Amino acid sequence: MDWGGPTFIVLIVAISTGGWLLNNWIRAKHGYSLEDEWGGKTERSDTREVKQLKEENAALHGQLEKMTDRLVNLEKIVTDRGYTLSEEIEALRDKPAATRSDSGIPLDIGNKEKA
Repeated sequence: MDWGGPTFIVLIVAISTGGWLLNNWIRAKHGYSLEDEWGGKTERSDTREVKQLKEENAALHGQLEKMTDRLVNLEKIVTDRGYTLSEEIEALRDKPAATRSDSGIPLDIGNKEKA
């Protein structure tokens, strides 16, 4: 091969152009901005799908914030020192049946009469 001939120069230009095309193809595939021939950048315009995904993402973030607020409130209710379920149950057991607000009939399981 003649290193000083026009074939070598054409080969170098073809390899450089092919590398530039491959580079831009990879950048476009992964969403990066593209380079033009003079080294400038061309920003990628948002497609309809990207805009739709951004809107959906914003809606889901809003939903997540609402759920997080609800979870914080539920955790406050459950871990509050004044909230103890066992104490409330025991307080209901200690009250006589006449003072309870329910109108149910108490079951006397231990005092069954044999007929």
